[in-house]
Amino acid sequence: MPSIGVKLYSVFFKFMLKHRLHSRLQSPENDAVGGGSFGVTSRPQEETAAAANPSFTDGVATKDIHIDPVTSLSVRVFLPDTCLHLPETPAKSRVGAPNPGSDSNPVLTRRFSYGSSDNVIVSGSNAVVVKRAQNNFADRRSSYGCSIDDANLKFENGNGNYRGYNPVGKNPRRLPVMLQFHGGGFVSGSNDSVANDFFCRRIARLCDVIVLAVGYRLAPENKYPGAFEDGLKVLHWLAKQSNLAECGKSLGGSRGAGVDVRRSEGNWHVADAFGASMVEPWLAAHGDPSRCVLLGVSCGGNIADYVARKSVEAGKLLDPVKVVAQVLMYPFFIGSIPTPSEIKLANSYFYDKAMCILAWKLFLPEEQFSLDHPAANPLVSGREGPPLKQMPPTLTVVAEHDWMRDRAIAYSEALRKVNVDAPVLEYKDAVHEFATLDMLLKTPLAQACAEDITIWVKKHISLRGHEFSY
Repeated sequence: MPSIGVKLYSVFFKFMLKHRLHSRLQSPENDAVGGGSFGVTSRPQEETAAAANPSFTDGVATKDIHIDPVTSLSVRVFLPDTCLHLPETPAKSRVGAPNPGSDSNPVLTRRFSYGSSDNVIVSGSNAVVVKRAQNNFADRRSSYGCSIDDANLKFENGNGNYRGYNPVGKNPRRLPVMLQFHGGGFVSGSNDSVANDFFCRRIARLCDVIVLAVGYRLAPENKYPGAFEDGLKVLHWLAKQSNLAECGKSLGGSRGAGVDVRRSEGNWHVADAFGASMVEPWLAAHGDPSRCVLLGVSCGGNIADYVARKSVEAGKLLDPVKVVAQVLMYPFFIGSIPTPSEIKLANSYFYDKAMCILAWKLFLPEEQFSLDHPAANPLVSGREGPPLKQMPPTLTVVAEHDWMRDRAIAYSEALRKVNVDAPVLEYKDAVHEFATLDMLLKTPLAQACAEDITIWVKKHISLRGHEFSY
């Protein structure tokens, strides 16, 4: 059973959430006028935001990007410091013989799967960060296609803020990209909250991926399909970024209609008609969109599943982006016919069934409200989209004391019936959002869940020939 502290916090949490949901349900028109089509992606009066930090002081650099000029859609980029490390060369020679191109410098030791290594580039001093980065780039000039002078350009004014660059070498350090969709019942939560920031940093470090935390528009200011469309927009934006980066490398100094390709600081950049950069340097330098993973928390799981379906439909139109796996953490599934867990655990911790139905009323347009809406029930008959057998590998995380668990398990079973890799991780004595809620983030169970996700994700993002490098 959950601890006494969790039970007490659950009572307070449910009281506050119920009050907020009822207040929004009674005056949705006022919220809609305030938000408009531009929408809102956070509610500062309800939760504290974590400021972006573009330096590697804690192993992960972050920055916020507003990617849609007509809406409030944004992403927070989480870039682990392993993007500056050289990947280990697989041992192909006899035991005891040095590997060609290997470096005895322990600073370059690869990060382990379960946390950071003691031998890392970054220390508490920004000066040390720059110095070590310079030494590494000097030793491995051919690997990154830059010199010590180029390495100096990556940090602005000596303050340790990583600026990124467009590498001109053949073997830049590229990391898989993970799109993360936060929870909150479509009506609350944000991609820059303290809790979500902590969780994304943990996942970026453990999985060794670039995390894009999506700040989608919230309800009732923007009802369905606003949040779902925002998730798909980010996937298309990622494909556009990759194509622009390739365009900047190949076009050189040529100019096109509305696009200007210029050389700046030794690298090619694509600029719009106003001279503003169109390429996100962190993704251009270190992102590998061909290994894209979707991770959805609670209602974010519904968004992730929608984006996965649309990516299957798009096929090669999304090139070079390829969704290779998705992780659904206690997805926000529901249906008109109650499951055994919905009956037994209807009044469970933090999010009971009555409050979740209120959230769905706020999210779905009034004329479309139904617990069997395709956004709510993944197994409803007649649902549009590709057949289940074409879905990417799907990991489902469920909690013992979560009334939504049975429907999530049923969806996973349906995927397995058509030979999709779809395991289920069930955690005993756990509640909904046990691995992402602010109070529970630092518990051993939350850490174990993140490590379990890491093991499965790395199986699907490992490059061929390096499956056992983790």
